[in-house]
Amino acid sequence: MKLKITIEDKTRELEIPEDIFTNGEPFFEKMDRDMDRGWQMGPEFIEQPTLINRCQIASEKILQAVDTQNENLLMLMAGYILTRMPNVTGVNIDTSGEPLGTEFTQTEFTQTESKK
Repeated sequence: MKLKITIEDKTRELEIPEDIFTNGEPFFEKMDRDMDRGWQMGPEFIEQPTLINRCQIASEKILQAVDTQNENLLMLMAGYILTRMPNVTGVNIDTSGEPLGTEFTQTEFTQTESKK
């Protein structure tokens, strides 16, 4: 699967290896358990992060992974986003210190009536 990440004016398309999805779920579940206790997102503490918040948190970790050139963390965080929000095709990561400003692009499906 692919995920486009945009940081400031640079966009990069990541190709997430299949093993991230098959082997990463225990790690993703641990992330969810950690976030269940609430999370500091910029200046705000979010007591019950929503699905969007959780993916914004993972996006912040993508930003850290890019800064530290940690390819493994980068792939895991991209995998987390894609497993939790499978219709996401891209993420525009806010770099101003306000993770709630991170936005996601999703595919839009049109449902057509099947002919019988």
